[in-house]
Amino acid sequence: MGARVGRMFWRFNVENRAHREISKSKPKPAPRYEAQQPGPVASEEIHRKDDPLLVRLQQVYVESKDPVTKAAAIPERQQTERRPLKHNFPDVLGVSEVNDVPVGKLSLLEVLHVLKDHKLSPQTWTAEKIAQEYSLQLNEAEALKDFFMIFEIKVLPPKTSEKKQIKDT
Repeated sequence: MGARVGRMFWRFNVENRAHREISKSKPKPAPRYEAQQPGPVASEEIHRKDDPLLVRLQQVYVESKDPVTKAAAIPERQQTERRPLKHNFPDVLGVSEVNDVPVGKLSLLEVLHVLKDHKLSPQTWTAEKIAQEYSLQLNEAEALKDFFMIFEIKVLPPKTSEKKQIKDT
């Protein structure tokens, strides 16, 4: 309630108070010191050529190289080598246009298929078999198996109206 009353006082006659502040004369700025004012000496120093400095700058030679990225570190054979998809999938969001993937990579639908197979039979679809079947490195296949999860729906039974009670003996 106090905030409402305070707001009313702050908003009362705002326009007149604003016009009064705007119409006040502005104070004059303090005079500058002589050192702050640009003089003829400073402008001459700025535009003067320094021959010894120019000679030293001409002797400097800079050669720059781009850092090596991971993509450049991979041999070109692996980048151009591709493998066909293992499974034919129906046209899902234009995925049927993809016929092959680079070696060491999986398409999203292949990942889902691999995870489904591993979930149904983890003894047969081990990380070693996944790596061999899909041309992956063993650590990548283990990471795929451990950290990538398929969407899973768990249906909870409805709550019953009967409540358990402690019986007196």
